[in-house]
Amino acid sequence: MAGGNSGGDKTEKPTQKKLDEAAKNGDILQSRELATALVVMAGIGCLAVTGPTLVEALRDMMVEALRFRRSDITDFAPAARGAALLSGVALPVAGVLLATLLAAIAAPALLGSFGFRPGAFAPKMSRLNPASGLKRMFGMQGLTELVKSIAKVGLLGCIGVWLVWDRLAAIAGLGRAGLAPAISELGGMFMFVCLVMAGSLFLIAGIDVPAQIFQRGKRLAMSKQDIRDEHKDSEGSPELKGHLRRRQFEVLSGSTRKAVQEASVVITNPTHFAVALRYKPGQDMAPVVVARGRDAIAAAIRELADQNGVPVLQYPELARAVYFTSRAGQIVNEGLYMAVATILAFVFRVENRMATEMDRPFISVPQDLRFDADGRKL
Repeated sequence: MAGGNSGGDKTEKPTQKKLDEAAKNGDILQSRELATALVVMAGIGCLAVTGPTLVEALRDMMVEALRFRRSDITDFAPAARGAALLSGVALPVAGVLLATLLAAIAAPALLGSFGFRPGAFAPKMSRLNPASGLKRMFGMQGLTELVKSIAKVGLLGCIGVWLVWDRLAAIAGLGRAGLAPAISELGGMFMFVCLVMAGSLFLIAGIDVPAQIFQRGKRLAMSKQDIRDEHKDSEGSPELKGHLRRRQFEVLSGSTRKAVQEASVVITNPTHFAVALRYKPGQDMAPVVVARGRDAIAAAIRELADQNGVPVLQYPELARAVYFTSRAGQIVNEGLYMAVATILAFVFRVENRMATEMDRPFISVPQDLRFDADGRKL
């Protein structure tokens, strides 16, 4: 029963290919709360720095706008006058806009989602389906967004009320101060309240970002069967096969290639390990390990052996035993002599047409020389 749904449950993390395809179609990691917090903090921070300059520019603009000269009638040019009035405040306002723009760009960049994706603008018929729209509005996602919005408004509201209430006496006392000190004090209070509220948005973003990562991971999760199918599709690509073959040959040095070509047999795991053995009577006192490797190197050894007609036999326990007990250029471990000799005798008989693949011998590896894929003794 347990194996019936082993391939259908989406319990595996998405592969890089699945993530790339999702990003290409516009399904990227994004957090509106983080973007809002960054934009608000950037805007408030820039206002805090350029606030006095902006206030002074606004004052000068108002003074100049209310000034009436004779030339304003004789040389009536409203466009030029408007441009002259706005030029004083353009630089501070442009600074604030630039800061918020950079913050808006930084939000997806921090999440690794920055970039232009045409697939996100492609029309999707599912968005035009009223049933799908109602499901988004009244489904679990819509309910989650509603709870988040209520929590955000409640948190920011409580913080705002607390800050104003704490400074209520100071606000009431501004009426007894002069106009300039009152405006300055009120501006300072406003900036402080805005900074605290922006910090609260970062607190909300700190909760939202992990939630978005979890939801996207769950949305893109794959089953074991999905991963197997994707692997088969990738392996079936001629371009990928050619790329893998080139990489495999690149990892082998020239001396290793020559050694594999001279090998008597290659014993494999069959995929993760490969050892090339040589035994030439009169030259070698015992079987010699001429090359060994795992993963990409093992694949390269197998490929090279096939191209040069070197027999490749699958004996997983023996391949791991030779790999973990001998280095290239060394004779095989003494405890493996019997197993290796049996294989070499079989290869000799096949080459002289005295045996076939059906006569492949069964070999036994000593218990103290049995290893798992990580080199731990079994």
